[in-house]
Amino acid sequence: MTTTRPPVRRGLPRRPGGDAWPPPGLAPDAPVATATPTAVAAPTEAVMDAAPAAVTPAAPAAVTPAAPAAVTPAEPAAPAAPVSTRPLRRGLPRRAGAEPWPAAGFAPAASVPEPAPEASVPVAPAVPEASIPATSTAPATTPPSEPSAPARPWARWALAAVGLVLLAAAVVLVARWLRTLDGVQAFLAAYPGEAPMPEGAPVGFPAWLAWQHFFNVFLMVLIVRSGWQVRRERRPAAYWSPRWNPARKIGLNLWFHQSLDLLWLVNGVAFVVLLFATGQWMRIVPTSLEVIPNAISAALQYASLDWPTENGWVHYNGLQQLTYFATVFVAAPLAVITGVRMSGLWPARAKTLSRIYPVEVARAIHFPVMLYFVAFIVVHVALVLATGALRNLNHMYGGQDAVNWVGFIVFAVSLIVIGAAWVAARPLVLAPIAGLFGRVSNR
Repeated sequence: MTTTRPPVRRGLPRRPGGDAWPPPGLAPDAPVATATPTAVAAPTEAVMDAAPAAVTPAAPAAVTPAAPAAVTPAEPAAPAAPVSTRPLRRGLPRRAGAEPWPAAGFAPAASVPEPAPEASVPVAPAVPEASIPATSTAPATTPPSEPSAPARPWARWALAAVGLVLLAAAVVLVARWLRTLDGVQAFLAAYPGEAPMPEGAPVGFPAWLAWQHFFNVFLMVLIVRSGWQVRRERRPAAYWSPRWNPARKIGLNLWFHQSLDLLWLVNGVAFVVLLFATGQWMRIVPTSLEVIPNAISAALQYASLDWPTENGWVHYNGLQQLTYFATVFVAAPLAVITGVRMSGLWPARAKTLSRIYPVEVARAIHFPVMLYFVAFIVVHVALVLATGALRNLNHMYGGQDAVNWVGFIVFAVSLIVIGAAWVAARPLVLAPIAGLFGRVSNR
């Protein structure tokens, strides 16, 4: 009888895109069970106790030789797959409680694919050089274009600076041309730019106003710096959490920014109270509609680089008055209201109030307000230095209407203090200070 081995049952591939495992082949031979010899029954007691019977010798049986069995030659076995010496990697069982699959063994040897026969490529017949026209040229091979390098950041800033310079030059040229017109000259004569002041307006600047001005500049510079860091950082260097709510954590730069905001708010409240208590509000709060044409006149004079008459010790011009009013009574409250909405001071359970005033609106307003303060500081300092630096600095830092170096020296010292605070505002210095008011951690 002829027996053949069944093919190996193949399963899922061992890696995505691979062949089914194990490789094709024949299943191993099944083990042949060995016949168990039949036990010979022992003689019973009855036979042993019985009397010996006469034994008649049996005739010998004729033994017929068996015919030789026809032997069928076995079919040649399929060639076995080559096996390597690397142990087979086994995986999970194919059913619960079974052994890992496949069975233990060695991995098949990697088969080397036979090289495919090279296809014959027809060769074009050679063309004599004489038959090629003199004007024909071989097509030029264009190398692949390389991707352009990304633009450098400094190039963008340089282009922006050039654009601002050209825009400023255009504004100056247009303003100087407007001042040559007869109607504009008559307008400038009627409204020279001075803001009308009510009777009894104070003259000069008290000492408290000089100190308030220094604190405001000091805090505003650090607020802008820390706010920009909060906006740009991806992961805070350290975290701060209050003692009464350890689960609430904010970045160290955000804690510094909000702490400066609180100090700036206290300084601003004190400034407004003293402003109305001493009558200094008359200098920055418009009291007549004539401030509008005077502000336009002052803006035109500034743009043409022909400065309006300055007498800041007594009064501001119309453009200064409107700008200071917008800064103190519009921009500052907007910064406070939007900052509180984005901070932890906002009540988390005020669902209705949060729906009426969403945090996205606060973010959309807060950043442009910061840009306004930056532009105000840059333009304000530039005009102070360009329209009589020593006298203007004496008004605010020296407390006198004179031209000397007292106000400039105080201003220079204040810049050193601000610069030192700018450099010191780092996690190494901020962490111990923040630790006095809460807990500082790395995560």
